[in-house]
Amino acid sequence: MEPVTSDKPAAQDGVSEDGIKDAPESGRGQPKLRERKHGAAIPLDERDKQLLNLLQSEFQLIERPFDAVAEQMGESLEWVLTRTQELLDDRIIREITPIFDTRALGYESMLVAAKVDPENPQRAAKIINAHPGVSHNYLRNHEFNLWFTIATPPDSKLGLEGTLKVLAEEAGAESVRQLPTLKLFKINMNLEMEQGTEALAAPGGESKERPLDSAELSDLDYAVIRNLQGPMEAAERPYDAAAEATGLTTEQLLAHLQGMVDRGLLRRVAAILFHRRAGFSANGMGVWNVPEDQIETIGPRMAAFRGISHCYQRPTYEDWPYSVFTMAHGRSKEECDAILDEIAEQTGIHDRATLYSSTEYKKIRLRYFTPDYAEWEASRL
Repeated sequence: MEPVTSDKPAAQDGVSEDGIKDAPESGRGQPKLRERKHGAAIPLDERDKQLLNLLQSEFQLIERPFDAVAEQMGESLEWVLTRTQELLDDRIIREITPIFDTRALGYESMLVAAKVDPENPQRAAKIINAHPGVSHNYLRNHEFNLWFTIATPPDSKLGLEGTLKVLAEEAGAESVRQLPTLKLFKINMNLEMEQGTEALAAPGGESKERPLDSAELSDLDYAVIRNLQGPMEAAERPYDAAAEATGLTTEQLLAHLQGMVDRGLLRRVAAILFHRRAGFSANGMGVWNVPEDQIETIGPRMAAFRGISHCYQRPTYEDWPYSVFTMAHGRSKEECDAILDEIAEQTGIHDRATLYSSTEYKKIRLRYFTPDYAEWEASRL
């Protein structure tokens, strides 16, 4: 077995911003979209949708962020806190959490496509999922049928290349294709709850290439990350616990977090939704054959569409001409197709393939600077 590698320089990959883990299913034949166990959409009224939109996009770095949400909605603080907790309990909201930038923290990360046994892909998925840096793992309708994102910490002894080699051998992968991010145009997992297909299939915001460099971290940065990462409470003062654990006042913690935003370490604090429970049952990875001299202009245009959460330039291969990847999220396969069709119409790029996921083997929030990475490596060195 010889993993397929790129002759282009590796770069770090953005990691997506949502989370749910589902049970495996057979990979025989053409995968099809279906509702998963505990994944059926839950009816939501207009107030719920407004609340979810605000929690995804307007959760501020202030001592009482829920007060600001309540004011924007014209609702009481008590209603906002109670309803937020209900949405957490009902698995509509997975968690409210800081979203750190993986590559800025010094982690190497990458999208990987693996060709595994189509009769038993869940065996390979289980082995790959055991690595703590695997945040997403999907069965998709392609010869390379297992697609996952993986990150390794700055002090990894195996490194990303060595880790992939171990995983490929353990999983019995026939081939592994590395698809690092060469240019990052967008990463923003923010589901539009209030508007329909027309809004999702329209360019609705600015997008520009983002740097892929890591930053210098201080001891205080490490302490803040360790104490704040993970679920935050639906409480009047949700930042207080992390401030106390770090030995700071809440005001000092918030000032430091704003500095981390300015330095590119922290993207935002936001609610992360369970897609299917929130009504978004489909995701389509649209991959585009964009001429090399047009990538820098076409990439941001594709990224600007409201229904696109991620947009990257990735390496091409002799049998894989697709240089720009876009992730479309919709309430149905048809809605994802509508988003991608409109991108084609607006940009004039029509050579594309769309890979849909049929099984979601893993989707979690990464935890940074924890001992489980070293423990996984120690058992293999």
